Amino acid sequence: MTIVDVAKHAGVSTASASKVLRNAYGASEAMREKVRASMEELGYRPHGPARGMRGRTYTIGVLVSDIDNPFFSLLADGVSSVIRAHSYELLLSPAGFTRSGQRNVKDALIDHQMDGLVLVSPLMSSEELEETARDIPLCVVGHHSDSDLFDSVAGDDELGASLVVDHLVELGHERIAFVMNHDGRMDPARPEYHRLAGYRAAMERHGLTDQAAVLDASWSFEGGVTAARLVDELPVQPTAVHAGADIVALAMMNELWRQERFIPEAYSLAGYDNSRTSALGPIRLTTVDQSGRQMGETVGRLLVERIEGRTDSRHELMEPTLMARSTTVAPRGE
Repeated sequence: MTIVDVAKHAGVSTASASKVLRNAYGASEAMREKVRASMEELGYRPHGPARGMRGRTYTIGVLVSDIDNPFFSLLADGVSSVIRAHSYELLLSPAGFTRSGQRNVKDALIDHQMDGLVLVSPLMSSEELEETARDIPLCVVGHHSDSDLFDSVAGDDELGASLVVDHLVELGHERIAFVMNHDGRMDPARPEYHRLAGYRAAMERHGLTDQAAVLDASWSFEGGVTAARLVDELPVQPTAVHAGADIVALAMMNELWRQERFIPEAYSLAGYDNSRTSALGPIRLTTVDQSGRQMGETVGRLLVERIEGRTDSRHELMEPTLMARSTTVAPRGE
């Protein structure tokens, strides 16, 4: 798809369509409306050089699914600390948990002439991400990829999940459940896919495959409420739960507290992300630290390099560490 196709569809010359694209002097309002309508109908997005003609806006868009997730604030802080040193500002946009919603927000950020884009665990195929990267410098977080067109930063999610299982087994647990974000079960690029694989591999390594239980719930506060209910509905109660993400674990703790039940008395509980909230005194959640702020700093550095002209792709993998705290103890009465 090129500007020539847009011009033909709109019934104007290529030069006229180019004027509209560059917001140049000499394009009438009627012509602008025709060309923009054709761009919208054809799904056309300006390529890199065309965007460059419009000049920089010194803004970088960051798409997240849920602004309530405390890990995203760590990540955004890291990105912002780097890009501001290069005179860029960050625009954070929550996009929800649907593919269509995330696609709409992504397109809106591009249309508002961001100089670069950060997509955090997006519900988009690698093909769609590569198509986006042809329009705008792109760095994807939490996406396991080797694409030549965009950069990525992810944690070693399989290792992180296995660290949790190893820790729980060392405490004496055997019946260990895992909360799986249902959106990523079948996509090998998603962190959920790799954390589930790490959980299953660790359970198998310890000879506990028949004790494994996978619960489907979104990695959100609402998903944590659902997960707490699903644990109670299991025919055999687990003595420990790996919640998959801190936001899920925190919601589970809150839901049990509402029922006058408490962690770790009800069962041991571990999260993932080492968000600021997880370390607070009354909570002290066992979790996995994937260096959220450092991850954000890496994202910011890679994206600025892309904007400044680097064309080869970079894919960074962060090594996680276990943060053992007070929500995981030996099984009660065992």
